[in-house]
Amino acid sequence: MTATQTAGRRYGGREAAQRQQERRTRLIQAGLDLFGTSGYASVSVKQVCSHAGLTQRYFYESFRDREDLLAGVYNDLIATIQAETAQAAAAAAPDVDAQLRAGLEVFIRTLAGDARMARLVLIEVVGASPRLEVRRREVLHEFAAMVAAVVGPLPAPEASSSRLAMTAMSLVGGVNELLVDWTLGHQKAAVEELIDLSYTLFIAAYRAISDQS
Repeated sequence: MTATQTAGRRYGGREAAQRQQERRTRLIQAGLDLFGTSGYASVSVKQVCSHAGLTQRYFYESFRDREDLLAGVYNDLIATIQAETAQAAAAAAPDVDAQLRAGLEVFIRTLAGDARMARLVLIEVVGASPRLEVRRREVLHEFAAMVAAVVGPLPAPEASSSRLAMTAMSLVGGVNELLVDWTLGHQKAAVEELIDLSYTLFIAAYRAISDQS
């Protein structure tokens, strides 16, 4: 058998790349489980590998270090949340009120429904490293852009684009901090109350900037 044939052969019917992806998925899941419960600072690479049922050799096959795994888990979660939020908002189009409500409901219920996810996305990545802090800020701007895309363009876009961007950012940041507070146990509201309050703020802001355009 030639070297090319050996490299390309299947093991158990699966290509090498597929097996590597499966190992990465197991490590991502282990990262979510451990970082989202014990906390990023308390978890070692060895613990992640043990939880995933893999050796450290396979950890370094997919990730440079523990921070790289945290970034991988975070980015995977954010991609899922963004896709589901955008899909919900799009399904409610063209009614802006309904789009805002649908997007907020999916966003908040997704995080509130999984304590591991909420802790990792809202708390564990904060200040974890300069790289992750840059990414976290990018994510806030990405969500703000999603909000702006739903409510815009306003009647006078040339005069209101800056105000719309700032308003969207303040709303996204406000909901983020509300959920941080809720995740830490400082707020005892039901999930429905979080959604209703956030929706009320979004609609009030939307009405205000629309009337001023």
